[in-house]
Amino acid sequence: MKIAFVHEWLTTYAGSEKVLEIMLSEFPEADVFCLIDYLPAEHRVGSFNRPFKTSYMQKIPFVSKIYRYLLPLMPFAIEQFDLSSYDIIISNCHAVAKGVITGPDQVHICYCYSPMRYAWDLQAQYLTESGIQYGVRSLIARWLLHRIRGWDHRAAQNVDHFIACSAYIGRRIKKAYHRQSTVIYPNVAVDDFVVDGPRANFYMTSSRMVPYKKMHLIVEAFSKMPDRQLVVIGTGPQFSRCKALAGPNVKLLGYQPYATLLWHMQRARAFIFAAEEDFGITPVEAQACGTPVLAFGKGGAAETVVDRVTGLLFHEQSAAAIQRVVQDFEAIEDSFDPQIIRENALRFSTERFRSEFKQYVYARWREHKRNIAVPEPFIASASNEPARSQIHHEPESVTI
Repeated sequence: MKIAFVHEWLTTYAGSEKVLEIMLSEFPEADVFCLIDYLPAEHRVGSFNRPFKTSYMQKIPFVSKIYRYLLPLMPFAIEQFDLSSYDIIISNCHAVAKGVITGPDQVHICYCYSPMRYAWDLQAQYLTESGIQYGVRSLIARWLLHRIRGWDHRAAQNVDHFIACSAYIGRRIKKAYHRQSTVIYPNVAVDDFVVDGPRANFYMTSSRMVPYKKMHLIVEAFSKMPDRQLVVIGTGPQFSRCKALAGPNVKLLGYQPYATLLWHMQRARAFIFAAEEDFGITPVEAQACGTPVLAFGKGGAAETVVDRVTGLLFHEQSAAAIQRVVQDFEAIEDSFDPQIIRENALRFSTERFRSEFKQYVYARWREHKRNIAVPEPFIASASNEPARSQIHHEPESVTI
């Protein structure tokens, strides 16, 4: 098999890059295509210690700073990659990577983190959070997203097999693209997050401070509970908003190195998570530390947090709901067993992902080879009529 991976952009080392790294470690001879490559030097090790093939967008001045505003250019750019020499194409996709052009003798597998949130069911939320609900800018944005949505649906029909990063995303794939998918949960480095040390008297949360993560709601909730301590790790566009909401009992630490994040995760009373996330790695990392998770019960967290066993789920994204779930947690706090919580996190290990992903790729390739096998030569009967058995022959069923 000759394999190509397609990734949207390499500008940081976050969740989808961690998944890509493990994919590449299983298929080290594969080539990687991406729209732009500005991956920091410290991450060019292991599976990423290789050249990546980029699009014409790489040559746009200051593209590493403005690429998020260039979405209208991306469908055309992704279609220009020549992948005709590859047997298997694997798109690692949350935006346009699945739009690469492939042929009938190739297998295209899409590992999908989500249909484009801002173009589909979360368009209204995106416009609201961007402050462009009304006016000329809003009309332009809505028209562009309409065009993107049409292209995205057409591109999805050219994918042979979808892998969803959660059952929640599988439902979104079905709704947006009318396609079935197989769930393979992403890899989480659970071995790096272990149970250690006594619990301290604080809660914690950690995330990029972008609107949909709802970090401001967590800060607001704890600011209204001055007798409880909250530690917040992370930075982003919403940092100033969170800082303005924070009371004296809320500590905003900004970006912190791994060792600091781990120490707080291991000692927090509970980890708070308020986002409607596709999967959500940090709640699993917290559980690997034996720490209960109080999470919004929609999206990936509803699949990774076992209600009243490894944490508690709340069902409204509001400061009041977070206050209530903290109070409910404290009433049963002693019932949570750190070892049971950690056992749940092990379901999402890197080794499990390696095995499931590799087996899936090979199974789809074997299936494809059987489906395109050249049929036996046509044999006519003695009367020069087609053999009835050949006309009505049904192929064997295939079980993977």
